[in-house]
Amino acid sequence: MLPKHWIIAPTLPSDMLHNYRGMSPVLAQVLHNRGLTNPLKAREFLNSDYSPPDSFDKKARMKGINEAVTRIRQAIRSHEPITVYGDFDADGVTSTALMVETLRSLGADVEPYIPHRVDEGYGVNTEALQKLAAAGKKLVITVDCGIRSVEEIKEGKAAGLDIIVTDHHSIGPEIPDALAVINPKQEDCDYPEDMLAGVGVAYKLAEALLKVTQANDSKRNGRPKLHLEDLLDLVAIGTVADLAPLNSLENRILVQQGLKVINEGRRTGLQALLKVAGAEPGKVNAMTIGFALGPRINAAGRLDSAMIAYDLLTATSTEEAEILAQQLHELNTQRQELTRSAQELVRDQIEATDGSVPLIFASDPDFQPGIVGLVAGRLAEEYFRPAVVMEEGLIESRASCRSIPQFDITHALDQCADLLIRHGGHAQAAGFSVLNENVTQLREKLTWLARETLEGQDLRPSLDVDVEVDIHTLNEDLLLELSKLEPTGHSNPTPVLMSNNLRVLECRTVGKEDKHLKLKLARAGQPPLDAIGFGLGEWAAKMPERIDAAYYLEINEWNGHRNLQLNLQDIRPSE
Repeated sequence: MLPKHWIIAPTLPSDMLHNYRGMSPVLAQVLHNRGLTNPLKAREFLNSDYSPPDSFDKKARMKGINEAVTRIRQAIRSHEPITVYGDFDADGVTSTALMVETLRSLGADVEPYIPHRVDEGYGVNTEALQKLAAAGKKLVITVDCGIRSVEEIKEGKAAGLDIIVTDHHSIGPEIPDALAVINPKQEDCDYPEDMLAGVGVAYKLAEALLKVTQANDSKRNGRPKLHLEDLLDLVAIGTVADLAPLNSLENRILVQQGLKVINEGRRTGLQALLKVAGAEPGKVNAMTIGFALGPRINAAGRLDSAMIAYDLLTATSTEEAEILAQQLHELNTQRQELTRSAQELVRDQIEATDGSVPLIFASDPDFQPGIVGLVAGRLAEEYFRPAVVMEEGLIESRASCRSIPQFDITHALDQCADLLIRHGGHAQAAGFSVLNENVTQLREKLTWLARETLEGQDLRPSLDVDVEVDIHTLNEDLLLELSKLEPTGHSNPTPVLMSNNLRVLECRTVGKEDKHLKLKLARAGQPPLDAIGFGLGEWAAKMPERIDAAYYLEINEWNGHRNLQLNLQDIRPSE
């Protein structure tokens, strides 16, 4: 258990706090910490006072929308077979379901296609496009993928396909020569928001299709009308699960509206999934998506076929939905067990070397390709070192890498490019393929690069603390006010509060293997305050009488009782 370095935000002076009229100093401080230094912008954020541009707004049009709508409407009128080509993660699956539902509501002959992680790998692949063309498909619409598939789309066109790319990933050196490319990250795209998830981009195309088609077509041939808001539950799930930033006003609004739709219980499959996840219907929030729905949807593509998750999201029969939800639940349990087992295997290897390695490099022929990234992430978090976890193949092997802020893993891989078949990623997350004959040399070079870069640095995880508060001032009114920040998540984290010199009245461990910590903390003239620390059970053996605590403020509901609780993010002995 590594001690964290607490980074406490500078306290705002009283004259600045005064500008945030109508809110407590705690909320004002949190908003300022989030970069909302203009009180008017802060209120706009809290009130979600923002209207995303219309799909056909000439001054803020998403590039490629017009061409895509024209070609799709032509395909619908001509009864041409269409394929929606998605990705196997939660963003890709929700994007696929959203686009297929939209096109079917407009009378299209459309089918989904999601590649298999092991057999086909990420993104658009040439063989799949050629098979689709041979099967008579005429139009392919990618969702959450395709922006880097330059050669594959070239081959698909040569096979006779018209291809529309919708994606949100970063633009490569060359944009695919598709019939239309819709990605707000394109330099000449006028759309003001470029941080949408893949499902957010797909939603903008669906919005344009529904608006223009429903405005011009009077005959629906008995098809029920699809409303845009019917798609927002999918948008919320894909946006949160893909860690799209929630300080973006458009993402914030889409998730807020999508959570409302989820809590109304409109989608049969989601109700079944909530049930097996043990989540309470009507009380779903972004955290429920992040920790209950998203992992189960992702589990399908990690260990089996992502089409199981797609079928669940589009299910109309309660019986079918319950069967599929149970499948996803079991796959997620299997994913958890495989991840835990692999993590323990690597942990044993690390501890055999006294844990002093500058970079974790682990491989095994039994590692599943769908979990190596999860294992790498957990190891990087546990040991606060860069981690490379590799699934061994017969001739070549593939790995996922996760890193820490002090070490740019993709830059390190760039310096090993001569040893790799392919590689790519970001500063803290990457992947590569390597011939087995080069693995030993690669491991030595990455370890050397990590040692050179990290030597002498303070290698502790950091914890950003928003504001220090007196424990006696904590109440449900403050919690209600802080809830206005919801939905919280990536780039809009749950506020971390800090209180010092707290007297510990009771201390015990709870949960499987005593991993978690349960405390009662004294408050003068008030009832003691409960605190729970997930993963902090080791503190029980050395708990000081007085502690400083960094925590989320929350309500614990148990057996019909509600009480304020601290969700401990870290503790330390008081000075």
